Amino acid sequence: MHQSGTQTAHGSNQPQNYRPSQQQDQVNLFSTLFLVKGILNLLLSLLFLIYIGLGSFMTFIPIENQETPFNPGIIFTVVGIIGLIICIVFGILTIKASNNLKKRKGYTFIIVMAVLNALTGVLGILLCVFTIIEISKPHIKTTFEDS
Repeated sequence: MHQSGTQTAHGSNQPQNYRPSQQQDQVNLFSTLFLVKGILNLLLSLLFLIYIGLGSFMTFIPIENQETPFNPGIIFTVVGIIGLIICIVFGILTIKASNNLKKRKGYTFIIVMAVLNALTGVLGILLCVFTIIEISKPHIKTTFEDS
């Protein structure tokens, strides 16, 4: 049976229409996906702005028969501030990972950000798995070591 490919120096068969830049195009695709994920993280921070606004609104509403020892608006405000800070920092770090992926530097940082993105849901899990698979390939890993 005849295979339609060319034998490389490493002994692996590559299709005849294979371009070396295809792998780089895939890494650039992951860079773009990290950028989109970072922007989505920043947009998620708007939800926490609503929490802060709701908590501030609840803080200043007078409660006539207040049975709780504290104002529940404070909880909304604190949760909103903490969530806002986490989402903004996470979004900025994900965008930085996108930039590092495009420039082919910070291999460990990209792996760490991919794993942290796995904690954010289905999109993050898919991004994590496919990014780690792609940048762990030896010929892609060498581009990170060179720069």
